[in-house]
Amino acid sequence: MTSSPRRRPERRSRTLRTTPEPTPGGATAPSATGSPWRDQDFRTLFGAAALNQLGTNTGHVAVPLLALTALDAGPAQVGTLAALSTLAFLLIGLPAGAWVDRLRTRGVLVAADLARAALFASLPLAWWLDVLTLGQLYAVVLLAGCATVFCDVGSQSVLPQLVGREGLVRANTAMVTLMAAANIAGRGAGGALVAALTAPFALACSSAAYLASALRLTAIRSTPAPAPAARTPLTAQIREGLQHVLGHPELRALTLAATLNNLGGAVLGTMLPVLFVRELGLSPASLGLFWAAGGVGLLLGARLARPFAARVGYGRALLLSLTPAALLVPLLDRGPWLWLAGGAWLLTMMKIGSDNVLGVSLRQHLTPDPLMGRMNATFRFTLTGALALGSATSGLLAELTTLHTTLWTGATLLALSWTPVALSPLTRRRGVGG
Repeated sequence: MTSSPRRRPERRSRTLRTTPEPTPGGATAPSATGSPWRDQDFRTLFGAAALNQLGTNTGHVAVPLLALTALDAGPAQVGTLAALSTLAFLLIGLPAGAWVDRLRTRGVLVAADLARAALFASLPLAWWLDVLTLGQLYAVVLLAGCATVFCDVGSQSVLPQLVGREGLVRANTAMVTLMAAANIAGRGAGGALVAALTAPFALACSSAAYLASALRLTAIRSTPAPAPAARTPLTAQIREGLQHVLGHPELRALTLAATLNNLGGAVLGTMLPVLFVRELGLSPASLGLFWAAGGVGLLLGARLARPFAARVGYGRALLLSLTPAALLVPLLDRGPWLWLAGGAWLLTMMKIGSDNVLGVSLRQHLTPDPLMGRMNATFRFTLTGALALGSATSGLLAELTTLHTTLWTGATLLALSWTPVALSPLTRRRGVGG
């Protein structure tokens, strides 16, 4: 890859830089010594992300419930749906990072939202025409997953350019807080919409949210131009991104810990609709509220991450594990056990919310701008690939063993997710800068 004439930020600085970071196009990113909310483009990105998250989380509830209620899908088919929704990160995740590094991010984000709006709109239309099939559901979630690849990689890659390196923790706190609030509103509202007005109507709302997000993104004034086109082959650029992540001991530990989190969460979470609706006979609204409790945990974890890391140290904050609480989730049943499992899910997601803020901020800080897209794509390839593997494994385990064996398997993986951090240099890190 052809080097740009500017200096790259140091990878292991002991103190935070106080000068603005250069962007790939040579422009200067805004100083983040103040609040990221002072930047108009960040506010625009945040507003679009709010609509995006609402659409995603409503669809997260509505798609499996549509399969269960309208098409009489079984556990293996529900697991396949969940796996297909994240399979795109394995299929195109790595090249997507290289493509994002070559393109203007705003256009990538707008195109991704428009694609998802059209795909999710096709489901209620097919249901209304009485032509909905499981094959269409499979195709929609797979193609929507491809659009999500570009949306996730693009939004995480553009953030350092909008707020500067010093503003990453605050900006990521805002974005993870948003994600948690959307989990509460989107999944809670999704369950309520399915219960009151059917799953197809909820999916129509998801489509409308994606369309509104795309329109909002067009208000971003500009995104930095990519570096001049390089003659380096795409495979070489992908390899450079992989080497950056897997060759760095701290980035490697973050990858492994988050992979265990996602793998366990997918194995556990994929069978929750089956447990609620089929085995326990609970309402879709109850499932939405349970998932909303996880959103509350994400919200609390995101809000507490920065002050907690400042108090005990960055590495210790990453090491502190509440994920063993996940071992209580498989005890879920009617009555008091439902509340106990809900509380355990809240604590599990609280740790994940904190890790999202601290881990994403650190990996963005340790990565030079020309590698940002490929770094994010490498993480998304690994982490979302774990979601796909976990979802497929969940359906297979439920078919071959029992539903509760599957739940215990996922909970155990979640409970062990802290171990890569404990065995890495991350435990000695005091702050994002060193």
